[in-house]
Amino acid sequence: MSPLEDFVFFLFSSPTTLLGAVALLLVLYLVSGSFTSHKVGKEPPGPRPLPLLGNLLQLDLKRPYKTLCKLSKKYGSVFTVYFGTNKVVVLAGYKTVREALVSNAEEFGDRDIAPIFNDINEGHGILFANGESWKEMRRFALTTLRDFGMGKRVAEEKILEECRYLIQMFEEHKGKPFDTTCPVNYAASNIISSIVYGSRFEYNDPRFKNLVRRANENIRISGSAPIQLYNMFPRLVSWIKNRQLILKNAEMTIRDVKVLIKHLKETLNPHICRGLVDCFLIRKQKEEDSSVQDTYYNEKNLIFTVTNLFAAGTDTTATTLRWGLVLMAKYPDIQDQVQEELSRVVGSRQVRVEDRKNLPYTDAVIYETQRLANIVPMAIPHKTTRDLTFQGYSIKKGTTVFPLLTSVLHDESEWESPHTFNPSHFLDKEGKFIRRDAFMPFSAGRRVCLGESLAKMELFLFFTSVLQHFRFTPPPGVTEDELDLSPTVGFTLSPSPHELCAVTRQ
Repeated sequence: MSPLEDFVFFLFSSPTTLLGAVALLLVLYLVSGSFTSHKVGKEPPGPRPLPLLGNLLQLDLKRPYKTLCKLSKKYGSVFTVYFGTNKVVVLAGYKTVREALVSNAEEFGDRDIAPIFNDINEGHGILFANGESWKEMRRFALTTLRDFGMGKRVAEEKILEECRYLIQMFEEHKGKPFDTTCPVNYAASNIISSIVYGSRFEYNDPRFKNLVRRANENIRISGSAPIQLYNMFPRLVSWIKNRQLILKNAEMTIRDVKVLIKHLKETLNPHICRGLVDCFLIRKQKEEDSSVQDTYYNEKNLIFTVTNLFAAGTDTTATTLRWGLVLMAKYPDIQDQVQEELSRVVGSRQVRVEDRKNLPYTDAVIYETQRLANIVPMAIPHKTTRDLTFQGYSIKKGTTVFPLLTSVLHDESEWESPHTFNPSHFLDKEGKFIRRDAFMPFSAGRRVCLGESLAKMELFLFFTSVLQHFRFTPPPGVTEDELDLSPTVGFTLSPSPHELCAVTRQ
């Protein structure tokens, strides 16, 4: 079906068919002049929008980043597109995205909070919040993560311990095909869990398994076409099943997190912080004792800071690691070179962070995995904090902005072979590792991922540890060429469902 047919079918598949049609016609009439209002200054160009629908018929809602990349070739690195009636300014290419997020960090520094995320977080926490509450929660989280060893030796020990559990899970399959999703998700999740709660979970813990499952499910569903339609027309299509599932998952997760926090509160020692929750509870008690007015250290900010860190700390790292493993199975020659370097430099002992400087090829493979995997192609949307002129265009305060990270990581003017897996992007002629300015998978500016250094350490230690122990191959009867590298639909881009064999190395 065409995009228009999809949209019409979607609207009229509701039990409220007649009301939906009436509402559609009424809104169409009311907003028919919304795109032709008087404009001040030269606004970014873009495709001509339709009333109500905007540019919906031109967008692939399953993979909107692909449509936006195509539009950037026609309209330039700064252009306007309408998601329904929502005006969005899209930034494409390394130079433009960096100029906006780094050189104009304050002006492009607010978060645009889509209706589905506002439904869940209600402006609390870190990921989907603005203003003083966001600033305080981000400062607190960043300070606490650092205190608990983010990027330091103490975090390294936690990750190495988790590596052993992950290797054990892989060994249980005895070289037979299996889906890497759950074990990798559990391993990554346990790192952020140990920092947040002060301890890891067993992989068979029912509450833990449900927390991970619901977090991943919500991330996947929030990138679906129905949810994008809800974000465009929240009053018109609030009944959709995907929204109800996300809200149910969020409700159950909040219930579980409250139980975990309650247990920590009951065993709290104000002189010893086991994790971020303890630090928050102690700070909350101090502010209450001092009669601080309008404190940001309240229950909702605690719950959503925890759930934000848990979801983000699980999904992005685990997804990237899964891409790394499937790429090794897809390109056995590259896997050979990684394992040769590991054997030559490290041997059979445990890899440490300090080994990284002596493993340039392995490091390049990890960086190239992050670049090609491109797991957050549109970043999390930003919003302008004031009226501004950017690259000659007038952009108003409160405008939604999409920094198109996929256009940075695949920028044809920055990468020699942007659409292929090529570790030499990060190696010089002598085979030494080189950093590239256009490597921006964690975004940049005020909203750069606060767990970047932790994620880099996790990826390096998990990847090298499992590559020391296993050779990854496609299942019997499947060739390397048949391994599918197309991503699934979701808020982040995960590998398509697949199985791999983890064969123990002799």
